Amino acid sequence: MNKEYTILVIAWIITINLLIRYVPRNRSREAWLVFLFKLFLTWIFGLLVVELDMIEYPIRFFMEASRTSFTFEFFVYPAICVLFNLHYPEGKGKGRQWMHYVYYCSGITIIEVFLEKNTRLIIYTNWEWYWTWITLFVTFYMSRKFYLWFFKPYSKVDKS
Repeated sequence: MNKEYTILVIAWIITINLLIRYVPRNRSREAWLVFLFKLFLTWIFGLLVVELDMIEYPIRFFMEASRTSFTFEFFVYPAICVLFNLHYPEGKGKGRQWMHYVYYCSGITIIEVFLEKNTRLIIYTNWEWYWTWITLFVTFYMSRKFYLWFFKPYSKVDKS
């Protein structure tokens, strides 16, 4: 097994462990909703970016099924979005909430740039690191708004 497939397997193992460790059982319904919503978003954006030849994924699982990375677009990013939403600093101030976005988007972008420069897992053809950061920010923001809308407290619902 070459280093790229080893990295993909390690990404799966780490992500599964993060979900097991940091998603409480009593919040699994919330986790599933966020996961599926982010999956929907990354499916659209991921396929669009690949089909427009902005990014290539030369080494990936399911080579014949899709030109996008199943590992990152359909598992890792949605799983990280679950952690982002379930551990969002609600009521901690706007600065802390802004930094929550910055930490998650920057962390993922730094890892992606490292992988782009040192492996054949991802190749930027007409893409720059800041587009990754921006799309992550937008999709995290959309998932947060969807999460808040879907799980809004009953006390705020009009009872008439």
